[in-house]
Amino acid sequence: MRVFSLTTIAFLVAILLTPLLADLLYKYRLTKQLREKTWDGEPARLFRKMHRLKKGTPTMGGLLIWITAGVVTVLFNLSRSQTWLPLFVLVTSGTLGFIDDFLNVRKINLVRGMTANIRFLFQFAIAGFGAWWFYYKLGFDEIRIPAAELLNLPAMVDIGWLYIPLFVLVVVFLSNAVNITDGLDGLAGGTLAASFAAIMGIALVQQQVGIAAFAGTIIGALLAFLWFNIYPARFFMGDTGAFALGATLAVLAFLTNTVLLLPIIGFVFVIEAASSLLQRFSKQYWGRRIFRIAPLHHHFEAVGWPETKVTMRFWVVAAVMATIGMVIGLI
Repeated sequence: MRVFSLTTIAFLVAILLTPLLADLLYKYRLTKQLREKTWDGEPARLFRKMHRLKKGTPTMGGLLIWITAGVVTVLFNLSRSQTWLPLFVLVTSGTLGFIDDFLNVRKINLVRGMTANIRFLFQFAIAGFGAWWFYYKLGFDEIRIPAAELLNLPAMVDIGWLYIPLFVLVVVFLSNAVNITDGLDGLAGGTLAASFAAIMGIALVQQQVGIAAFAGTIIGALLAFLWFNIYPARFFMGDTGAFALGATLAVLAFLTNTVLLLPIIGFVFVIEAASSLLQRFSKQYWGRRIFRIAPLHHHFEAVGWPETKVTMRFWVVAAVMATIGMVIGLI
């Protein structure tokens, strides 16, 4: 009942805040510049051609999600062992993304967003603090092997201090993978909702109600965001939403000991990031492309799929894979 209540509250709060946020975004013309290079580093001529009509749409809509989830959590769901750290990561990663978005829309000092090195520096710092908290404060040093009994393997494996670099790498990777996925109206929001729902279900069965409720507040805020972000989007999620939600999803996976299931629960994010990495690797070492344009969702656009078809099919894949991951996590 608590999880359902907080999910509903978050949805209603976000719905009520949306007109105010939208007015501010349009009033101050917080519109993201169309990228000049694709994620794999090549000129974005095809991307700019396909998305020229999106020019002028505000970004930073992700503020709606993490501010709503943060406020609801502070008021109704604070727990030192279950929600303090994910709340910290949500807010700090969201703030980092907000700064990156703001630099982009204002083109301060002719910089379109942070440089990659600065962005990674802050992401590693946030993830490093989280890893330290998990290892030294909460005593986490084991990872759970999914379906261990069926595979005749030990359920838990003690990895000692290696837990720290694993935590950092997963948090940073997923934060950027979600950002890469956020390229079509509604795409990142819908796939994130499926992934957080899987984590919520696992946490409920584990009787970690605080974690389940925290995931629920994010889902509620995400659904309100999606109402205005589906095609044609009234505003975009932006780095402020993608960084916050990607990093937080990773943290919740560690809290529920389902980190090895993230490639399934977050399947779409993994293949999106992998497509960009493979494209860059292929161009650098073989001098040719694997995809028409990376990441993968833009490839399908380039071969003729309508944007809405790409989004809906990715949603279906995300929902199916998240369900499979949740079932495996409950075995």
